[in-house]
Amino acid sequence: MKIVAFVGPSGTGKSHRAQMVARERNIDYIIDDAILIHDNKVIAGTSAKKAATRIESVKRALFSMPGQVEEIQEVIKKENPKSILILGTSDDMVNKIVNNLGLPKIEETVYIEDVSTPEQIALAKSTRMSEGKHVIPVPTFEIKKQFSGYLLDPLQIFKWKGRGTAPYVTEKSIIRPTFSYLGNYIISDNVIRTIAEKVAMNTTGIYKVQRVKVDSYSNGIMIYIDVILEYGSELRSLMKEYKEKAKKEIDKLTAMNVLDIQIVAKGLHIPE
Repeated sequence: MKIVAFVGPSGTGKSHRAQMVARERNIDYIIDDAILIHDNKVIAGTSAKKAATRIESVKRALFSMPGQVEEIQEVIKKENPKSILILGTSDDMVNKIVNNLGLPKIEETVYIEDVSTPEQIALAKSTRMSEGKHVIPVPTFEIKKQFSGYLLDPLQIFKWKGRGTAPYVTEKSIIRPTFSYLGNYIISDNVIRTIAEKVAMNTTGIYKVQRVKVDSYSNGIMIYIDVILEYGSELRSLMKEYKEKAKKEIDKLTAMNVLDIQIVAKGLHIPE
């Protein structure tokens, strides 16, 4: 197994360029931010940016928290990759990750200065300091379960390599960690209710939303909605249509990971 390190100070754009560095070296596996990534999917680990404090985040990124090593080692053994790209803020950090995971010695080290201009690095640092945003090199839907309710923005960039090579899309997610000095935000249950009511107003056959209940879990929310239907509507297709619309709007407007929506028809409205 070949181990390649990608090193650069925090906030200089490593995660933003990780897929490019990996692709140029035909590497399909990336370790970044305490997660193992393969083909744009998180296959093991929990993001270090989910930690409550910066200290815990550093420990997670180094794989020094209880239970972390076993999970990653088990998946690596199962996948048996030919090569892995490991991201870190220093040579010392990537060496610690390699040692903690019991991986072979690093054969090649790529530094951020090798793939970014001074202007690009300065811009990345400025964005980190002013907006507190971090990049994770996987699509937003892949990381959403770990960051339900946080600020997530998808970032799609068209890239190409070499003359005559077809362009490809590299997808990343921009998140704001829990320990961000810019603070947290909370989405009230009333917001969920308001969205559910708005969707009901635009769905023919739903008379009104009677009650909305939200249960929060570590990986997302469960929503229970009681509705009053218009008499004469076809119940099953109407409920299915409303559920799909409500889930889509709540997901889009709140960035919450909606585990499921359960809808109960509590009554019928019969026009005079």
